[in-house]
Amino acid sequence: MYEELKRLLRESEHTVAFTGAGISTLSGIRDFRGKNGVYLEPWHGKPVEEILSLDCFLAEPQLFYGWAKEFIYRLDEFHPAAVHRVLARLEEAGRLDSVYTQNIDLLHRKAGSRRVFELHGSPAQHHCLRCRRRFSYREIAPLVLDDRVPRCECGGLIKPDIVFYGENLDEALLDQAFAELGRARLLLVLGSSLTVQPAASLPLATCRGGGKIVIVNAQPTPLDRYAALRYDDLQAVFDELAAEAWE
Repeated sequence: MYEELKRLLRESEHTVAFTGAGISTLSGIRDFRGKNGVYLEPWHGKPVEEILSLDCFLAEPQLFYGWAKEFIYRLDEFHPAAVHRVLARLEEAGRLDSVYTQNIDLLHRKAGSRRVFELHGSPAQHHCLRCRRRFSYREIAPLVLDDRVPRCECGGLIKPDIVFYGENLDEALLDQAFAELGRARLLLVLGSSLTVQPAASLPLATCRGGGKIVIVNAQPTPLDRYAALRYDDLQAVFDELAAEAWE
């Protein structure tokens, strides 16, 4: 069932992975748009998508940090799943060139992947909106877990370096992603609904460049018709890939 996928991985001269929240559900982290996604439940009467907007963060930072306490600031409790581990192995074996992820959970790095590009930013770093002083995740997480809104010594509000709704993605990183995916001979689209733009358009760069895309996602995506291979079960696919020797 997966022999063609293994063949593509072994023969591709340039392979890239594009990952979304679905891969982290295997680590116990809820996704956003799935059947049990966090967007289905309002938080204190507000849609989570609104709480994740820059305007809401600036106006009511306590609302964001109250929600994020469970979903962002307990990342030490979660560990890489099969997908994260296999991608790190493939990179080490020279079968995977890079990972572009929509996720902000740091699990790719925890698994050992080195060429990871976080399209929506990362909570690994924070900054003061007034004086621009930098703070690490480990400095901020205890404050949030103590139900405090992090503020700098200067009095400024501290914001995680994640991309909120209403903010633009890093243009240089996006240009890099479109360029590399355009050169890719094989793109693995893993656990992404491919609905959040502009990142969701990235796989089309591989198609336009003549490369092949493989989609593994529980729900249908808008780009399924372009896929050379399409699977629903991430766990099954990566359990199979984990059993391979990728030297």
